[in-house]
Amino acid sequence: MTTPAPLPGYMAGRWEIDPANSAVTFTVRHMLVNTLHGRFNLFAGNLETGRDPQASTVAATIDTASIDTNDRERDEHLRAPEYLDAAAHPTMGYRSTALRQDAGGWMLDGELTLKGVGRPVPLRLEPGGILSPDPLGETRMGIAATGFLDRADFGITSDLLDMPLIGGLLVGRRVEIRIDIEATLAH
Repeated sequence: MTTPAPLPGYMAGRWEIDPANSAVTFTVRHMLVNTLHGRFNLFAGNLETGRDPQASTVAATIDTASIDTNDRERDEHLRAPEYLDAAAHPTMGYRSTALRQDAGGWMLDGELTLKGVGRPVPLRLEPGGILSPDPLGETRMGIAATGFLDRADFGITSDLLDMPLIGGLLVGRRVEIRIDIEATLAH
């Protein structure tokens, strides 16, 4: 039995992430009244799509110091040892372990390593499509991935972040991740 392709126009190959047309973003609840948005501005990675989609792999690195929450003071604070510890851990990495289908579509299982701690973080995939050729003569793929992590699993805790408020914490433990990737097929 053949596994259905995860994208219209699917093809096997090595794909390089185009950071100028991609984004690594996150959201987290703040003071129980708002959702804080942030992003990492520097990242790189590649995708290896196999003839059988379930043999595909993903590897990516993200520069932890490139965190951007639209507040310079907060960003510097988040780079500190008690949070991302960007000086000691300048990158976080994601490496896939399996691609599988479930009732909701495609799931990418993988491990996120942050502050030297590796934990499973599955990502739900949302196919964008493949354009071949694009106006520059390249073959281009788009795909989005969403998932969640518990910041405490990676040692991102403090008296301030975990300050109790009625009904929750100053900053929520559940962090939603969204990754929008545009990648080009390597020649």
